Amino acid sequence: MSERPFRVLGIQQIAVGNPDKSKLSELWIDLLGLTKVGDFRSESENVDEDIAVIGEGPLRVEVDLMQPLDIDKRPKVHEPALNHVGLWIDKLEAAVQWLGDQGMRFTPGGIRKGASGYDVCFIHPKGNEALPKSGQGVLIELIQAPPEVIEAFSQFAS
Repeated sequence: MSERPFRVLGIQQIAVGNPDKSKLSELWIDLLGLTKVGDFRSESENVDEDIAVIGEGPLRVEVDLMQPLDIDKRPKVHEPALNHVGLWIDKLEAAVQWLGDQGMRFTPGGIRKGASGYDVCFIHPKGNEALPKSGQGVLIELIQAPPEVIEAFSQFAS
């Protein structure tokens, strides 16, 4: 296996789903005290989400509170309830190339703009015969970290 040409810097987000995001908002915003900073709606991704945050500055973490636009359509953003984990990546294109060379299966769509405006790519939760490596049951979002996030995490790197 060749040397990994990228670093996973930290958690960028977690995404949780429910048929009714108001219940998620009550928990995460009203009771736990996170701050709502935005929203995102996409017909093609079957999602209506509120974006909340923990922390400040480049090390803050998003908690995306998602509900499906149509409960009968895919993707079913509310199943499983912990929909996906997002990881900051310092070199997204290198990561996708290298992981693909290792047999990693990605979801359709390749690298594209995500809800927060960063380039993203998703590791598929399940492998297949052609691409056996996967998220082992977990959808994983790889997110290109902007320079200020790379710098903030680099201050703590050993």
